[in-house]
Amino acid sequence: MSSTQIIVTVIVVLAVLAVAGIAWYWARRRALRERFGPEYDRAVEERESRAAAERELRERERRHSELQLKELSPESRQQYTTDWEEIQARFVEAPDEAVRAADELVSRLIAERGYPNDSYEEQVTHLSVEHARTLGHYRDAHEIYLENERGEASTERLRQALVHYRALFADLLGATPEVPSR
Repeated sequence: MSSTQIIVTVIVVLAVLAVAGIAWYWARRRALRERFGPEYDRAVEERESRAAAERELRERERRHSELQLKELSPESRQQYTTDWEEIQARFVEAPDEAVRAADELVSRLIAERGYPNDSYEEQVTHLSVEHARTLGHYRDAHEIYLENERGEASTERLRQALVHYRALFADLLGATPEVPSR
């Protein structure tokens, strides 16, 4: 083999490796975007770079894989559904209490499914891996919940909180959530 053939072969091999590397990089990015949906965009906005956001999302996936998540029993699923219906009915008479109860019910459901329940931020981080499509609703509901705790939420805002909680609640139950537009 001549030196020219060796050089051409090395260049071809390097070009193939470069194309394969770029394809692998874009496939990883696409997989993260598909898995995390709107949460991907949020992470990119919050981090100093896209690469930092993607590292954070991959770290979430790694931590999530260590969780021992459980499916709910039919009895438990029915009890949660009944409790949710009671909360919705209570909204008419006591909207602020209904929102507090919805927050507590969703937190209980998160814990029973096997997600850590130590803090809101930890919940959001772990939920983002499998429930990214409804996680924005949980964030919105939590924001309104905090407004309610400060005595600043109107009845309309409380209604919105309940609708947002319902989206994540249904997703956690495995039902098709009625996801309102945000």
